[in-house]
Amino acid sequence: QVQLVESGGGLVQTGGSLTLSCAASGRTFSAYVMGWFRQAPGKEREFVTGISLNGGRPSYADSVKGRFTISRDNAKNTVYLQMNSLKPEDTAVYYCAGGLMVLVFTTAARYDSWGQGTQVTVSS
Repeated sequence: QVQLVESGGGLVQTGGSLTLSCAASGRTFSAYVMGWFRQAPGKEREFVTGISLNGGRPSYADSVKGRFTISRDNAKNTVYLQMNSLKPEDTAVYYCAGGLMVLVFTTAARYDSWGQGTQVTVSS
């Protein structure tokens, strides 16, 4: 497994932006498909976005398409989530996840490494 640590969460107003970072250590980061999931109170954890090994062909949930952008820097062992035009319904704990695989999957069970999560709160 790879160890993951998220940062960058916080409180932002509707329409604002935040950038989350996830720093990886312990294994070969470039061998891991990376994803972001989120979990709001009382709801199940849901897929937000994922990115392939070389950074190409990202996948997004319909709810965030056009607003969120995932990227990765394999030299820095870091994956990023740029979030724009934030809405109150984006409020959740955001988790970084890594999976030793070659395709981006939207199922949480496919990922074997998880960060501790970072809170994002969007006020109306």
